[in-house]
Amino acid sequence: MASSNIFFIIAIVTVFAIPSSLATEFVVGDEKGWSLDFDYQAWAAGKEFRVGDKLVFRYTPGDHNVVRVSGAEFQRCEAVNNTDPLTTGNDVITLLTPGRKWYICSVPRHCAARNMKLNITVLSEVGSPFAAPGPIPGSQTPSSSTRGSAVFSFYGWIAFMVSFVCVLLV
Repeated sequence: MASSNIFFIIAIVTVFAIPSSLATEFVVGDEKGWSLDFDYQAWAAGKEFRVGDKLVFRYTPGDHNVVRVSGAEFQRCEAVNNTDPLTTGNDVITLLTPGRKWYICSVPRHCAARNMKLNITVLSEVGSPFAAPGPIPGSQTPSSSTRGSAVFSFYGWIAFMVSFVCVLLV
């Protein structure tokens, strides 16, 4: 009886703890950071953003900012009726929900003239029971290769834990 309780506890911990540990931290623009004249759409292409992942916007404080905007505001490069911009120079945004996300620098002319804007699609968490949003018409489907090893390690970890518990029970 005690053995089955231990197995049950380990199984529950594994199912709930492992997916959140697979979250990825993306430094927007990699070593270039959040700066002028960089193609953030090309940077995002091929990356798979999931619920729980984090975007880190690094820049010199006072030179830029980060504002989450709507799709229409993104197209106009204009932040209207938004919360205060993030301005620390090391702004971390946790992706909490699936769907489209838009970010711009609201310093005058940085978005429209200097390309400081990022548009991504966030997919459901690995192992989530919720369906991921479908592809956007006319867009390319993100490659799953950026997450393949994480998914494999998740299921590999579960298999290892189950095998380990079974050996303990025998």
